[in-house]
Amino acid sequence: MSATGQTTVNFGAVPGSSSAKTTVTGQGGILASSLVEAWINYADSADHSADEHAAEQLRVVAGNIVPGVGFDIVMTVTDSVGGQYGLWNVNWAWL
Repeated sequence: MSATGQTTVNFGAVPGSSSAKTTVTGQGGILASSLVEAWINYADSADHSADEHAAEQLRVVAGNIVPGVGFDIVMTVTDSVGGQYGLWNVNWAWL
């Protein structure tokens, strides 16, 4: 069994943060040995345009699997300017 989905990662209100995390739950079939992946979704969010999703320097990783429950998605700012704010769209998949 495998699954895919979409979620948002929230860096909070301005001035935001240099990293943010969200937890994906409801994944009853996920195993400790499952492979998880997450990536930025090129689509408007409540706070950012699709073009901002494509242009911002953000790193997305997925991991910290809890078998039968879900996993975490962590986003970090990769440029030296500082923090980020608001909601960012993320796609995810596991198998």
